[in-house]
Amino acid sequence: MTKTINLNLKVWRQKGQNKKGRLETYKAVDISTDMSFLEMIDVINEQLTHKGKEPVAFDHDCREGICGMCGAVVNGRPHGPEMGTTLCQLHMRHFSDNDTIVIEPWRSRAFPVIKDLAVDRSALDKMIQAGGFISINTGGAQDANAIPVPQEAAELAMDAAACIGCGACVAACPNASPMLFVSAKVSQFALLPQGKPEAAKRAISMVREMDRLGFGNCTNERECEAECPKEISITNIARLNREYFKAGFLSAEK
Repeated sequence: MTKTINLNLKVWRQKGQNKKGRLETYKAVDISTDMSFLEMIDVINEQLTHKGKEPVAFDHDCREGICGMCGAVVNGRPHGPEMGTTLCQLHMRHFSDNDTIVIEPWRSRAFPVIKDLAVDRSALDKMIQAGGFISINTGGAQDANAIPVPQEAAELAMDAAACIGCGACVAACPNASPMLFVSAKVSQFALLPQGKPEAAKRAISMVREMDRLGFGNCTNERECEAECPKEISITNIARLNREYFKAGFLSAEK
């Protein structure tokens, strides 16, 4: 038999970036503990629609913890209370009957609110455009064994590449810093031979774009690492710092 719970929801409602927001209270009744958090919001939205009220806007897409689209602060924690879990993979069995749940959007000047829980995270895309890529010649695919890669480097690069760009690191950081995101993107290329030719340019370009977009800087609080749904390590931030300083020395020598 499926267990159900009742919840008191305090949901952030805001019509737009320049509009004043507020927390509104809703009763979530007979919520199945088998539901995901986003499915619970779907139920609330269906009830609001039937009452002729505007549903809660929120970001979502794959609902499989892959795309990085979903995201909200649940009781003060990005993606909710479970470690290594995206909001769409957070299940209601992790909450208790009659719990009060406060749901807010990501908070960052670089992530303006579009509506309610939905925010504009295109700043992350702009940092990728600034340097989160490698330039290679087009043509037939290169043989997989043509460029030897040490196993340790390959595994570290894959760990960094697990970043889905959801922005939880920004929402968790007291400085609204995306350093974990930037460092993951820099690391996944800096560790591999294919990314080394543009390593210096990449580090400088992405950090400069980060500053231009109005993000804060890292002060080693480690909230980002604790709240990242893919458990990206802050050792990547140390690598980003090394890559950035090294790039500065190289440019000074020219």
